[in-house]
Amino acid sequence: MLILISPNQLNIPAGTVIRVPATWQEYQTVANQRGDGSVPRIKYCNGEMLLMSPLPEHGKDASFIADLAKVLLEAQGLEYDAFTPITLTLPESGIEPDYCFYIENLEQVRGKKRIDWQVDPPPDLTLEIDVTNYSNVNDYLPYRVPEVWMFKGDMLNIHTLDHNDYCLTPTSRYFPELQLPLIVKQYRQIAYEQSSSQAIRQLRKQFPSRLS
Repeated sequence: MLILISPNQLNIPAGTVIRVPATWQEYQTVANQRGDGSVPRIKYCNGEMLLMSPLPEHGKDASFIADLAKVLLEAQGLEYDAFTPITLTLPESGIEPDYCFYIENLEQVRGKKRIDWQVDPPPDLTLEIDVTNYSNVNDYLPYRVPEVWMFKGDMLNIHTLDHNDYCLTPTSRYFPELQLPLIVKQYRQIAYEQSSSQAIRQLRKQFPSRLS
């Protein structure tokens, strides 16, 4: 297994997580070195930089659950914008959710190609797929993201911001009448047994769009 982190090259095998002490400037250097790519994933918190190269399972689950969220948002008649890949940065903090959604704050970022995290509002909802124990919901506290979905061990965990902490809750603020973890589990099984497209088609039949 070859792991290489140098000023000229980043090589991290899939499924590997690397933790290294680093300064904010070192994190920025490594992030700039990666350029516009999305691999490896990089985050920074409390003087530590973490690098992770996702497994194929990570990408499939991220794409599928994001598509599921889009279907359910449209079924509620909710407008949204979705972003991936995206990097949230504040001084001494950097995080890269698998997906983020603007819903309630959509109007404040509509049409923007760049978002200033010190001025613009945070995403209303972020999605993290944690296959390698890389993700931590508290990484989102500096940004005050209202709701964070963490998918780990075949289970969707919904975390909502309550003052200065994230609380695990059974329902989403955007889908209060739905048993979202059960829906994700049911249709994810279809995605793996058949295909993601088949699962999304069946989901759309159960939850038709209210958006014209």
